[in-house]
Amino acid sequence: MVTSHRPPLRAHQAALANLVAAMAHGEASGVTDILAAVTPGGGKSLLPVIAAARLIGVGRVERICWVVPRDSLRLQAEEAFADPVWRTTLGHALSVRAADNEPDPSRGLAGYVTTYHAIAAAPDLHLAEVRRHRTLLVVDEVHHLPTLGEDEPAAPLSSGQAPASSEDASAWSRALQPLLESATVRLLLSGTLERADGRRILRLPYRTGPEAGTQEVDLEAPGWAIIGYSRAQAVAERAVLPVTFGALDGEASWLQAGRTATEGVRLGPHRLSGRYPTVTTRPALFTALRTGFARELLQEAFRATRNLRAHRRAERGLAVGETAPGLGKLLVVAPDQRSARRYCEMLRCWMPPQQAEREVRLATSDERSAPEALAAFRLMAEPAILVTVAMAYEGLDAPEVAVVAALTHIRSRPWLEQMIARATRVDPHAGPYESQSALVFHPDDPLFARFRRGIETEQGMLAHQRRRKAETGTPSWLAEYLAMHRDEGEGRGITPLESNALGLRYATLRPGPAFDEFRPERQVAPASLSESPSAAERRLRARIGETVAAQAVEDEANRRVPHSGEGLYHRYNAVLKRVFGNKGRARMTLPELEAALAWLERNRLVDHLHLLEGDPRYAWTAARRRRAAWSRLFAHSDTGPNG
Repeated sequence: MVTSHRPPLRAHQAALANLVAAMAHGEASGVTDILAAVTPGGGKSLLPVIAAARLIGVGRVERICWVVPRDSLRLQAEEAFADPVWRTTLGHALSVRAADNEPDPSRGLAGYVTTYHAIAAAPDLHLAEVRRHRTLLVVDEVHHLPTLGEDEPAAPLSSGQAPASSEDASAWSRALQPLLESATVRLLLSGTLERADGRRILRLPYRTGPEAGTQEVDLEAPGWAIIGYSRAQAVAERAVLPVTFGALDGEASWLQAGRTATEGVRLGPHRLSGRYPTVTTRPALFTALRTGFARELLQEAFRATRNLRAHRRAERGLAVGETAPGLGKLLVVAPDQRSARRYCEMLRCWMPPQQAEREVRLATSDERSAPEALAAFRLMAEPAILVTVAMAYEGLDAPEVAVVAALTHIRSRPWLEQMIARATRVDPHAGPYESQSALVFHPDDPLFARFRRGIETEQGMLAHQRRRKAETGTPSWLAEYLAMHRDEGEGRGITPLESNALGLRYATLRPGPAFDEFRPERQVAPASLSESPSAAERRLRARIGETVAAQAVEDEANRRVPHSGEGLYHRYNAVLKRVFGNKGRARMTLPELEAALAWLERNRLVDHLHLLEGDPRYAWTAARRRRAAWSRLFAHSDTGPNG
C-alpha cells in the first residue's frame, strides 16, 4: 500500500480540490472562472492536474488546454500529469502532450499544452479546438496579458500569421481573448497580480480600489472563485524555503559621454548602496555588473555553492568528485548575453578543465544547446552551475538550486520574485527541511532593497492597478524590461571603467502576514508618540524626498518621461510645490507635510507635469516632452500593413 506515503495537499491545492469537487456535484455550478494567486514556488503547477482530474472525470469538461509563457515549460506541464505519486494521490490516469501548431493537438489524450506564441501564430486553430470540445482553459502566468483597449479587437480568425513581434503582449491578449470567451471553465494562474507597466490583467474582474485612481481585483465577482497562497502561508507549511540575502556593496566609476563624441567625463567612484535611488544608481549598477564588482559577487556565490556541495558530500560519505542528486546548484542570472558568456568563462577558469566542462553550462537564446542545457540542469545531478539571462526565469522547476547570483539590472518586482523563487523550492534529495535554505547574492542597491521590503509585506498580492493617463499598446513586460536596459549604458554614453566590492552583509527575509492583513487602511502611522515636532518634520521631509526621488528614477527607467540627465528630480519637486500652493516643504507645517506624503503615496508626479507649462525655467523640458509625444505618435502611425 502506498497510501500512507501520499503527500498532503497544500492549502491552496486543497482549496481548489474542494472547489472542483463542489462544481462536480453541482454545488458551485455558477463558478466558471478560477483565479489562483500563488507565490512563486508554492506548487502552482499541480493545480491544473487537480482541476482536470475531477472535472474531466465527471464530464463537466472534455479536454484541457494549458497555455504557458515559455516553450521549456510545456515539457514540465507534461511531467506534472505524468508524475506517478500524484497520479496515485489524485486517482487519475490523464495524460497531455506538448503540442505545436499542428491539427489535432491532443492526439486522443486528455488535452495539450501550448504557448502564448503558438496561439498568437495560429489563433484560429486553437479556437476551433476549444470550441470543438468542452474545454478547461488554463492560462499560466496570466499577468503577461494586458487588458485590451476598446480600440483593440480580438485577433482575426483567418489571419493564420504570427504577430509582428512574438513578445507583443497585446497580440497575445488579442489571440487569447476569444479562447477565454469560448472555454467552458477557465483557470488563471499567477505568482503576482500586478504588471510592471501598470496595466490591468486580461479578464480579471476589477473594482475601484480604496485609493484614488486605483483598481483592485474584485474578490467577490459573480462567477469567480479566488484562491490565494501567500509567501507567509508557503513558509508556514514548509512549501518553500526561507531566503537569506547576501547584499554586496561596492563603488563604480565610468565615463559619461559629453556634448561631442570625443568628450568623456569621468564620474565616480559612486557607491551602489544608499537610502533611496539617485541619478547615479542605474549607471553605477550598469558599470558594476560589467567590471570587477561582478567578479567578486560571482566568486562569493561560487564559494558558497562549493562549500555547500562539499558539506553535503561529506555528510553522505561521497568521495571527492562523486556526484549525487541533492548536493545543491548555482544559478547565475546575467544582465545580457555578452556578460553571461564572460561569467561562464570566469567560472570555468576557477576549476579544472574536465570539471568545468562537466559542471558549467550556458543557456541563452543565442545558444543552440540552450534547451539541452536547461533540461540537464533540471533533471541531472550535473551540471551544477547554469549561467543564463532570462531563459531560467519563469517556471524553471529545479529544486536543487540553492544559490543564486543575481547579476541582473532588472528591478521589476515580478521579475525578481520569480528569480529568487528558483532557489526556494524544497529539494526532496537534500535532506530535512530545516537543513535547507535559499541563498541569493545581489548588489546592495536601493532598488533591490525596495523589492525586498515589498515581498516582506506581500505587496504584490494587493493587486492594485495604478492610474494611467491613457492605455497604449505595450509589449510583454519582460521583453520591455530586457529591451529597455539592453543598451542601458551604451545608449546613454556610459563606458564602464572599474568597480570593486566594499562589504557583504546577510539578511534573512521576514515573510509578512497574508496579503489581506496588509490593506493600506490597516497601516499604523510610524511616528512615535514621544517624537518631537522638529524630529517629525525632519523625518517627513526625508520621506517626501525619498518618494520624489524614487518616482523620478522609476518613471525614467520605465520611459514614462524622456531621459534628460539629472533634472527630473528637481522638476518633480517643482510639481509637488505647485500642487501644494507653491509652498516648499521647508516651509510646510507638520500637518501639511503629512498631507504631502499622503498625496505622493496616492498619485504619480508624472501625471501633473502640466503644472509646469508656461514656466520659462521648464519651457525647454515641456517642448521636449511634446516632441517626444509627437515622435511616438508618428512611429505608431508608420507601422501599418505596408509600413
